[in-house]
Amino acid sequence: AAPAGAVSFGVKHTEGVSVEVACQGQGEVGSAPSSWTRWPLDEGTVLRFSMSRASTEVNDNKVTVSFYAEGGQPINQAGVFLTGIGISLDVDADRDGVVEKNNPNKASWTWGPEGHGAILLVSCDKESP
Repeated sequence: AAPAGAVSFGVKHTEGVSVEVACQGQGEVGSAPSSWTRWPLDEGTVLRFSMSRASTEVNDNKVTVSFYAEGGQPINQAGVFLTGIGISLDVDADRDGVVEKNNPNKASWTWGPEGHGAILLVSCDKESP
């Protein structure tokens, strides 16, 4: 998706976004800092970004990619606005009849009458054709 003549790119992102750049032929993935850093634009270069927390409002995070020609002249920019959605499976982790969001037993499970952790029953049958 890079414009014609582009040989490198820079990535800028807001604080709530993590960005990684993987270049072809390199085993490691480099984290892109939130300030401008130039990366070679080669076939097989992959730009990955993710949110580290849920957003407080719609489109509150952004990633901007700037493309550069030989010699460092800017050619064009592309940007994407991001909204992080928080998803949580809330359960009765201590089996006392109360569903709690932040129960410390939510991350583990122990068998028996004095145990803790969610008991999940999944309906895998087809309810309707």
